[in-house]
Amino acid sequence: MIIGEVTGSLWATKKDDSLNGHKLLIVTTDHNRNIVATDHIGAGVGDKVLLCFGHAAQMAADSSVDAAIVGIIDSIERQ
Repeated sequence: MIIGEVTGSLWATKKDDSLNGHKLLIVTTDHNRNIVATDHIGAGVGDKVLLCFGHAAQMAADSSVDAAIVGIIDSIERQ
């Protein structure tokens, strides 16, 4: 998993049928990488989120996706 911040939304009128009904958000990582992820937990712009990829994302989204938001971060504590 990695940490990112939701920076926008994405709409696609023509897409693979497996993406129908999925909310797509743009998540920017600490390395300024933009990732499109499905959201099933109600994240919004400005939220810090946890992203998972690959098989874990497919399990979370119940669909064939590459990235899924699996948590909204309340706080981060670093030592």
